[in-house]
Amino acid sequence: MQSLTILGATGSIGVSTLDVVARHPDRYRIFALTGQTRIDVLAEQCAQFQPEVAVVVDADAAERLQKLIRDRGLKTNVVYGEQALCDVASADACDTVMAAIVGAAGLGPSLAAAKAGKKLLLANKEALVISGQLFMDAVAASGSTLLPIDSEHNAIFQCLPIGYQRVPPQHGIRKILLTASGGPFLDRELSSFDSITPEQAVAHPNWSMGRKISVDSATMMNKGLEVIEAHWLFGASASQIEVVIHPQSVIHSMVAYADGSVLAQLGNPDMRTPIAHALAYPERIDSGVDAIDLARIAQLDFREPDRVRFPCLQLAFDVLHAGGSAPAVLNAANEVAVQAFLDKQIGFTRISSLIAETLSRVPAASVDTLESLLAQDSKARDQARALLQ
Repeated sequence: MQSLTILGATGSIGVSTLDVVARHPDRYRIFALTGQTRIDVLAEQCAQFQPEVAVVVDADAAERLQKLIRDRGLKTNVVYGEQALCDVASADACDTVMAAIVGAAGLGPSLAAAKAGKKLLLANKEALVISGQLFMDAVAASGSTLLPIDSEHNAIFQCLPIGYQRVPPQHGIRKILLTASGGPFLDRELSSFDSITPEQAVAHPNWSMGRKISVDSATMMNKGLEVIEAHWLFGASASQIEVVIHPQSVIHSMVAYADGSVLAQLGNPDMRTPIAHALAYPERIDSGVDAIDLARIAQLDFREPDRVRFPCLQLAFDVLHAGGSAPAVLNAANEVAVQAFLDKQIGFTRISSLIAETLSRVPAASVDTLESLLAQDSKARDQARALLQ
């Protein structure tokens, strides 16, 4: 029986995780659930799964949740704040942590779980984008088991030799092929990009995701962040990582080997598949996802990404080459830019230019502590917000 903490329980990954957990009550119990704004949803989850602890962002949210908890006659203890998130991620009563808080906010508790040696299911790619070396060092020092949840990285993990997660050439691995759907604007006229609305950007053709990650998919920044994540997860250089547009989202990623073989992982576009894989690894369990019908799909298409159409992808490769704090600056500027777009402060094409301007004004620095990384993150956010004015 695994005891789980789910960081970001009310988001799309958290909801999908609980769906898988509910199918296997003999294998999993919930120790803690955390949420930010969807307090009513979190209360319903507490009623269904009866965690020992629920964590929210602040005292006001805690008061609201506590009332809902009392009204349902539950015994769940309600706490709040950043330290409480870290506490439930590293608690002795927890075996496994699903790290699904979006953005830089998820770094602290994800790192706490890594340092505590937990089985860590990482859906928060920003943790590795911001603090890749520090994060991987923490995993190695504690003996934590790190399993990727992003469908692409989970696919790569499945296509690598069993028990081996790194890709140096001596193991016969030539290249990682990260697939990308291309998002909702793959074939849209470039001349119309300035008129793209937030509502159009969050309408992904294949995946059901939160608003921020949906915009990242539309700009292909999401794929750029995944390139950086793959670098840290699998020890791959930038030259060993290639992005391939695959609009059907059936092949989730591939690994190319020295003998000419290419191994691919296929499945319907549903996050419950990688979640179930990581929860039960090295076993396999029912995820609730239907098997793909290849005859119905009939055709799988591939093309190279257009880096004029998707400049954010090139920016991600650039910061991976630059190293140091550059990925953290990229991520911070992107979070500011995406929120400004969702708030209708800026247009769609301004997202990439705002990130590029921030990178030019906050040069990459050598960083070796979490505090120095967070200082660069803060500096980048301040600069991006100043550019918004």
